[in-house]
Amino acid sequence: MIQVEEALSIIAQNSTKMPVQTIAVNKALGYILAETIYSPIAMPPFRQSAMDGYAFIHSERHQYDVIGLSQAGDHSKIKLKENEAIRIFTGAFVPNNADTVVMQEHVLANEKSILITRMPELYLNVRAKGEQIQEGEVVFEANTLITPAAIGFLACLGITEINVFKKPKVAILVTGNELVKPGGKLPKGKIYESNSVMLQAALQTIGVKKSKVYTVKDNLKATKKALKAILKKYDVVLVSGGISVGDYDFVKEALLANGVEQLFYKINQKPGKPMFFGAKKETLVFALPGNPASSLTNFYVYVYPAIKAKMGFLDTHRTKIMRKLNQSITNNSGKTLFLKALYDETNVTVLDSQSSAMLNTFAIANSLIIVPNDVETLKKGQIVTLLSLF
Repeated sequence: MIQVEEALSIIAQNSTKMPVQTIAVNKALGYILAETIYSPIAMPPFRQSAMDGYAFIHSERHQYDVIGLSQAGDHSKIKLKENEAIRIFTGAFVPNNADTVVMQEHVLANEKSILITRMPELYLNVRAKGEQIQEGEVVFEANTLITPAAIGFLACLGITEINVFKKPKVAILVTGNELVKPGGKLPKGKIYESNSVMLQAALQTIGVKKSKVYTVKDNLKATKKALKAILKKYDVVLVSGGISVGDYDFVKEALLANGVEQLFYKINQKPGKPMFFGAKKETLVFALPGNPASSLTNFYVYVYPAIKAKMGFLDTHRTKIMRKLNQSITNNSGKTLFLKALYDETNVTVLDSQSSAMLNTFAIANSLIIVPNDVETLKKGQIVTLLSLF
């Protein structure tokens, strides 16, 4: 059995990045860049009007003759004199010798001339060429997350394809004779299986939108067969249940029989002690406890950073924050505790129902208080470390 920090270190050492793929920009949402991108053009590529109004050469005069029109998409070759202006619209090309745009609300106009009633400052409402970015400048560094705004920015620069790290293919294997699918009648002695949908939802928060769920009974032969097939096809395998030391817990034996190298088994923590972490070539395997709260805790603490690292994120762990305790905590277990909690701007409160089988308070928790294994008492008012869940 190892300590939490050692477990995290081993996982980090084995969570190598996925291979690189080229992908269309419009399909890259949620991916991580595998390259630094440089701008092929200046943006804007020409001087643009920031307003609907009139472009002119700034001077002391207020009256100007209107000699033409510049709409978005036009490229006007008009050269203005000091007493001349051109009707212009937002995003349109500003004539080379015009230096200022007055918004239309600040003029009195007819077809041939304008009178400026409120004179703008020199250069106002003119977007300079390259105002956003110059040709050859860095658009995004490698390891940047592609967001909707990033997609828009890349598209406006004319970039249609980028190199990103692939997202890992993830499988979830659920074990247990007692489990039945939600939706039907619940037979005596059975429980509804919830871990797979919970873990799939948690994966989606990282950006893994698709994962495959498999089920197997508590049987060594069947578990070995299921894992043999899954390990060939997936980059990350999450096993739910069957990893403790009961008579019907066959997962560890089945994993070892399939050539999975055990990197650690059992962590000195509560909840979530009976967890297995291993690898077969580049495939990572997390055998999580069957109890739902334990399973989700270990997902947030261990699986989450591993998958983010494989996806190419540099900042892989959930955010840690500091808050003041609303009540005292006693830890006589010698284990690291992860306690479901609710925090606000200044304080944090430990929730009821901390059992590893209970999701009722986990469902409203926004954090996990981390109580180190060598800390026996945390007093009310003391500052503690939280793992933020949102």
